[in-house]
Amino acid sequence: MENNRTFLYFAYGSNLLKERLQLKNPSATVHCVATLKDYKLVFGNHKGLASDRWHGGVATIEHSPGDEVWGVVWRMNMSDLKSLDSQENVTLGAYSPVELSVKTKGQELNCRTYIMNSCVYAPPSPQYLQIEYHQHSTYCIYRCSPSMWSEGV
Repeated sequence: MENNRTFLYFAYGSNLLKERLQLKNPSATVHCVATLKDYKLVFGNHKGLASDRWHGGVATIEHSPGDEVWGVVWRMNMSDLKSLDSQENVTLGAYSPVELSVKTKGQELNCRTYIMNSCVYAPPSPQYLQIEYHQHSTYCIYRCSPSMWSEGV
């Protein structure tokens, strides 16, 4: 956690999209772009059940030595923590919050992120891919090489 009033959140999926994240978490501001070492991005469903919202696989991360996940670190007020947990279905057991270290510009940051519980792999849903496509045009997260990142996302 950052301090008593704010925390850092590492987003790697649909929460890369500012408009989606800020809908229920208005304090979220981009802090930086970062990488999570020894993890990979996968798509699936909690216990194999597709959500009514997405109708297919959604993003999660899993430990994978040698891989990395690119994402955005958001600074958020502690007052948005309950809303973020709710958005990630923590109380339903779909995701668990974890504290992980990410790398950015030569420094490491401890950030909150979420990992799906009981993930059953599934292809990304069409709705999810539409959001991912929009994010690519905004942040260039998954398809661009790290050298293409700009300092000010």
